[in-house]
Amino acid sequence: MSAAFRTRRVYEPGSDGDGSRVLVDRLWPRGISKEKAGIDHWLKALAPSDALRRAFHDNPDGWENFRAAYAAELAAPEAAEAVAGLRRLAAAGPVTLLYAARDEQRNNAEALRLWLRGAD
Repeated sequence: MSAAFRTRRVYEPGSDGDGSRVLVDRLWPRGISKEKAGIDHWLKALAPSDALRRAFHDNPDGWENFRAAYAAELAAPEAAEAVAGLRRLAAAGPVTLLYAARDEQRNNAEALRLWLRGAD
């Protein structure tokens, strides 16, 4: 099922292959309207906590530590419920996890995608 998940910056235009477009940030991305973003679902419960997000922003070299702490947060009941919803979406077709971060390789959506792949 993990092949059904991909990541994309919310500022990039959508494509036909995106499937369901799911924003996984806690805050709405700056400078983009809801219409232009083309977001189908906003799952704030899948976003890392503010404290974890800030800690990673302050230390981007701590990618592995961020991923481990984020995985622990994903076990919380509210996040687990959102993960179940995300898996239901993926059962119906591709899901694109949207994020606002500038770093395209190290961001919460990519960490979530990798976690989903490992959890399968």
